[in-house]
Amino acid sequence: MSAAAIHLSAEAMACLPRHVAIIMDGNGRWAKQRHLPRVEGHRMGAESVRAIIRAAGELGIKYLTLYAFSVENWNRPKDEVDTLMKYLAHYLKNELPELNRNNVQLEAIGQLHRLPEFVQKQFKKTQEALAKNNGLTLIMALSYGGRTEIVEAVRSVATKVKKGELDAAEITEQVFGDHLYTRKWPDPDVLIRTSGEMRVSNFLLWQISYAELVVTSTLWPDFRKPQFFVALEDYAKRHRRFGGL
Repeated sequence: MSAAAIHLSAEAMACLPRHVAIIMDGNGRWAKQRHLPRVEGHRMGAESVRAIIRAAGELGIKYLTLYAFSVENWNRPKDEVDTLMKYLAHYLKNELPELNRNNVQLEAIGQLHRLPEFVQKQFKKTQEALAKNNGLTLIMALSYGGRTEIVEAVRSVATKVKKGELDAAEITEQVFGDHLYTRKWPDPDVLIRTSGEMRVSNFLLWQISYAELVVTSTLWPDFRKPQFFVALEDYAKRHRRFGGL
């Protein structure tokens, strides 16, 4: 799709997803292909984040969840993790005016207590500054793992049963969902994955049960508004049955 033809069809506009989740993959490969340091891939990936947030807000999409840093990412070389944390804090500070102009609220899911204190402080500061906005809700998955989230929810439910606050017979999908990080928001309608990998990588394992999957070979730093619109056009062609006919 050329830059001059960046628009959604009437069909796609008529069935926009309420909640889009994205696995942003390919920063390292993008840099390697260009013989650049990995940090350059992350820097360009941040440009893609800005473009997709802006596009989602303009369309009226209500929720956007971005897989920014997984629990597995802590196993990367310390130098890279330290750089990513500094970059995250820098992003949260410098993007504040842009996010505010686009009427974005900021939320997060994951083991946020594992983030360095300076990142936690900046996140809270940025979140509070955007608290009165009522447009797109940006949900950043930070130090996040789907299995970890489910285990923590099980512990929480089990504790309530042990204390007599909840009868085991009363545990339903809704009750369990109310103990997940994402309890305040609807499940994603569509999960987009960049870089062509055909896996969900421990992301929102409970919540994507009925999400439509859109996989593109485009690496995340090259995923901008035209590629986002192509994914939404793909989603619009799906017939969601939720297990029915």
